[in-house]
Amino acid sequence: MRYREDARLDTSDVQDRRGGGGRAIALGGGGLGVVGVVVVLLLQLLGGGGGGGGGTAGGDPNALGPILDGLGSGETASGDELKQACTTGKDANSRTECAVVADIESIQDYWAGRLGDRYQRSDTVFFSGATDTGCGSATSGVGPFYCPADRLVYIDLSFYDELRTKFGAEGGLFVDAYVLAHEYGHHVQDLLGTDGRVQQGDTGPTSGSVRLELQADCYAGTWAKHATTVPSDGGAPLIEQITQDDVDRALDTAGRIGDDFIQRELGNGTVDEQSFTHGTSAQRRQWFTTGYEAGDPNRCDTFARGALG
Repeated sequence: MRYREDARLDTSDVQDRRGGGGRAIALGGGGLGVVGVVVVLLLQLLGGGGGGGGGTAGGDPNALGPILDGLGSGETASGDELKQACTTGKDANSRTECAVVADIESIQDYWAGRLGDRYQRSDTVFFSGATDTGCGSATSGVGPFYCPADRLVYIDLSFYDELRTKFGAEGGLFVDAYVLAHEYGHHVQDLLGTDGRVQQGDTGPTSGSVRLELQADCYAGTWAKHATTVPSDGGAPLIEQITQDDVDRALDTAGRIGDDFIQRELGNGTVDEQSFTHGTSAQRRQWFTTGYEAGDPNRCDTFARGALG
C-alpha cells in the first residue's frame, strides 16, 4: 500500500491524547471493534494468553514497526506536533501515525461521498495506556473501538503490534487501514440506526452482534475497493496503490480475529459457538471479500434472512 507522495494530509479528524493519561479501568464502551472489547474479554474469560507466532519485521516495508515513531514512553504528541509531522503522503509512506491520518481521511471521504448529508464525520482519538470516553474509561487492552455515546473511534496505536505479536498476523499498512475502516463501519451503522437492531448481550453464531460485526467487515471492504479513487479535498486520491499482497494480509488478519480462532488458539482450546460475537474466521474473510469485490454497501446486508447460512 502506498500513499500519493504529494498529497496533503488533514489531521483535523484526529484527537491526539497520547501521554494524556486517564483512569486505568479495563472497560470499553459500545460499538465493538475489529477485535476490541470482545476479544479482550474472551482472552480473560477463557484463560487465554499471548498466542500466535508472529511475522518478522526485518526489512519489510509493510511490516509493523515502532508505532509512536520516536516518542518515548510517557511523552505526549500534541495535535500541533501531529500536524507538523504529518503534512504529505510522503510522511504517510514513512510514518505509521501519518499513514493512519491518511486512512481516516480517505475512509471518511468515501462515506461522505456515499451517504451525502447523512454522513457526519467522526474523530479518531489516539491514546496511550488509558483514556476516558463517552462509554466509560478504557485501557489500551480493549483494543480499537467505536463509542456510540460520543461517536468517536478510539485506538492505542500499539494495538497494531499486538496483532502481529499476539495474534500472529502478518500486518502491514493496509491491515492498519482495515482495522480503522471496520471501526468507521460501526459509525455508519450508528448513523443509519442499524445498531438499534441488535439486543445488548446477544450472542451466538447467527446473533445480531455477529451480524453487526460482519457488516462492519463488509463495509471496510467496500471502502478498500474504492480507496485508490476516493478524492481528497485536493481532488486527487490520497491512496495511490493497494496490491493483492495487501488484500491477502487483510484476509490473514481477518482469519485471526474470528471467534473460533480466538477461542481455539488464544483461549482454552474449546470453541463455544453460543458465545460468538464477531463471527468465525471464515465469515470475517468472506464478508470483507464480499465488500471488496462488490464495492457496494448495499451488498453488505448481513441481517437478511439466510445471509449467514
